Amino acid sequence: MDKFEPLLVRAAMFSDLELITDLWLRARRQAVPAIPAPVHTDDEVGRWFGDVVLPTRDVRVAVDVGSRLLGLLVLDDGRVDQLYVDPDHLGQGIGSRLLSVAKERSPECLQLWTFATNHRARNFYEQHGFVIIDRTDGSGNEETAPDILYRWTAG
Repeated sequence: MDKFEPLLVRAAMFSDLELITDLWLRARRQAVPAIPAPVHTDDEVGRWFGDVVLPTRDVRVAVDVGSRLLGLLVLDDGRVDQLYVDPDHLGQGIGSRLLSVAKERSPECLQLWTFATNHRARNFYEQHGFVIIDRTDGSGNEETAPDILYRWTAG
């Protein structure tokens, strides 16, 4: 796939739940050890997406012309809560496309957390204009892993 083409970013639907859960789990597991392994079971993750994320947050998915789900973006009140790309399609511009949608939907400011050990994500966000505004020892997240708060501001 060429960068950004052919790719559609659309609102997620409840019918996407299984694909969203699968993508999230595969992406998280592929990223270990750069990030901690998921602390919840696959079923718990699926219920969280179905009961919490899809009904209460702005969820966007990137799909190709064959309707394969290639990326996931979850926005929550000016915060990028989740941004994951199918591990088999990294480096093809999908994450950049999703991040541009996030900036369109929150045009003044965005914030997000990433694990301090996730250098690939940190480089990605910094290349897209995000700057570090805080660091923690991880005592405030489920994984108890040090993390970094980033902010992007328009202009």
